[in-house]
Amino acid sequence: MNRYLVEFLGTTLLSFVIFATGNYLSIGAALALAVLLGGRISGGAFNPAVATALYMAGKLSQRDLIPYIIVEVLGAIFGLKMYKYFINK
Repeated sequence: MNRYLVEFLGTTLLSFVIFATGNYLSIGAALALAVLLGGRISGGAFNPAVATALYMAGKLSQRDLIPYIIVEVLGAIFGLKMYKYFINK
């Protein structure tokens, strides 16, 4: 369960920074921070395309693929909602 929470929070952070700044250095820093903090727990996908690539490479189980995609999409939606609430009122 912890790995799904980490994927949700990491994707939320990443998408919020993407929406709020659009700056590639800030986006890279947010991704690096998310991978640094949560990579050992979840593998650090934070993106459905990356999760699919990890599955295809044999580094993510089939059992985890769909839950990862679901929590990552929900994290991105939550990041957008945070952006609209805090930044773009």
